[in-house]
Amino acid sequence: MRVPRGVANFNRRVTNPVARSLTPWLPGLGTLEHTGRKSGKRYRTPLLVFPTRDGFAFLVGYGPQTDWVKNVLAGGPTVLNKRGKAIELGDPKLVSKAEAVDVVTPGSRPFYRLWPYNEAALLLTRVA
Repeated sequence: MRVPRGVANFNRRVTNPVARSLTPWLPGLGTLEHTGRKSGKRYRTPLLVFPTRDGFAFLVGYGPQTDWVKNVLAGGPTVLNKRGKAIELGDPKLVSKAEAVDVVTPGSRPFYRLWPYNEAALLLTRVA
């Protein structure tokens, strides 16, 4: 299920500013810092986060043409703020939700499967 663009626009203007202060501290959520591929500006996007063996999986709720997805895939520094820590990430891979389920840690898989976003997941690896 892809979330409608109207919801995405509302979230960007209303929900995300509030969520950015909470998501780094809530389980299953985090704030992804990434660089605009055209503007070079730094953005902070609150997202659902699922741990993997060597990084994290992020569900793509608005489709793969979403700006944050394009920005991360274009490269540049990407940092996840989660539970009070800043985690540098790299090597982005866009895959189907079904492809990513096996790399999500066993304890998080039930929650991963529960979310109705089924179009794609973005996998990122911890940078050493």
